[in-house]
Amino acid sequence: MPSAVGIAAAVRAGDVRAVDVVAECLGRIAAAEPALCAFVEVWAEDALRRAADVDRRVAAGEPLPLAGVPIGVKGRSGLRAAPARALVAAGCVPVGATSVPGRGTPWQTWGLGAGGRTVNPWRPDRTPGGSSAGSAAAVAAGLVPMATGTDGAGSVRIPAAWCGVLGLKVTNGRLPTADRTGLAAPGVLTRYAADAAAYWHCVRGEDRRRAEPFADPPTTTLGQADSPPGAGPLPGGGTPPASGIPFPVTAVWSADLGFAGPDPEPSAVAHAAALRLVDAGLLRLVQPTRPVRLDDPAPAWLALRDSSAPDAGAGRTAVDALRAGNDRRLAALFADADLLLTPATPNAPHGHEGPGDRYSTALTWAFNLSGHPALSLPAGFGSDGCPVGLQVVARHGEEDLLLDVARAAEAARM
Repeated sequence: MPSAVGIAAAVRAGDVRAVDVVAECLGRIAAAEPALCAFVEVWAEDALRRAADVDRRVAAGEPLPLAGVPIGVKGRSGLRAAPARALVAAGCVPVGATSVPGRGTPWQTWGLGAGGRTVNPWRPDRTPGGSSAGSAAAVAAGLVPMATGTDGAGSVRIPAAWCGVLGLKVTNGRLPTADRTGLAAPGVLTRYAADAAAYWHCVRGEDRRRAEPFADPPTTTLGQADSPPGAGPLPGGGTPPASGIPFPVTAVWSADLGFAGPDPEPSAVAHAAALRLVDAGLLRLVQPTRPVRLDDPAPAWLALRDSSAPDAGAGRTAVDALRAGNDRRLAALFADADLLLTPATPNAPHGHEGPGDRYSTALTWAFNLSGHPALSLPAGFGSDGCPVGLQVVARHGEEDLLLDVARAAEAARM
């Protein structure tokens, strides 16, 4: 599967037809789905109809920045989400609804496709993470170059980390969402940072009439092999544009945010990836004025998620105090540095029976509570053969900085 921006460039140039790109994509899905179970619905007939319409629009001279790019959308209602509608307007072709967790369990780091449980493309006995489970698995297996997600506690970043792809959660409140708690934010899963940047440019309302808005990415990403076992090669080609920010960018490393207690191996792999970024001249690690010690966000997050309960208001003072305290600490940290780096998850991917007593969200949901934008970059692999993610967090509204760093990491062949 080429990059999304590479597909769009080829369709706009008339080198390939969108209908052929989508037909190829549907063929890959049909071959992989019996084992992967990344989709709950595949919209083959509708996707081919949409692709033919894209070809007609391109032939008529309409500039579509993401012409003919096949995408997965999270869940059966995914097409109703504002980001998905913006992607379709930019020329993307939705090919199906990706899997999300089924009912009857409190843990969300898994997925249930039409054919059964969604498996991790790197190890089928492990979960891909969730709740954007099918989106991550489909992108990692090369079925689609881009898939939408939502992130209420790490639901984009966790599956991105465990499937070895890039996952971006945008600043809470910056894009429309149906989540009344304010904890969830839209996001995207891609194999290339340039594709995530293309997503961001489209969904935030930039001018979609430009014919050549995006540069094609290189073929290698931070700590990532080209593809999981059994997937095809990923031709990318080209290089990303020069970044608009001066490197190195200042960053603070924290293995645990002061409370999380991560396992040694994911922390070590993520830290090694951070040091490679330093060695490449992209980051400069600094010591904050005060150590990174947030309060565990779990009580506040859980109380806000259950805000409809009859006694929900009783603990609101404690929730507000925890949230305000963490916000003050994060504001002080971002006064000292541009980025905060952590492991994306405190643990490796668990089996399909569940995570046990561990919260895989321990390092991610603090930034759903605070609203900061964050992404997971592929960092390398654990001894179990599964990917590990490096979480990168920026100030509110600084998605462009996150994406510039991700693209620079790819250009440096990290």
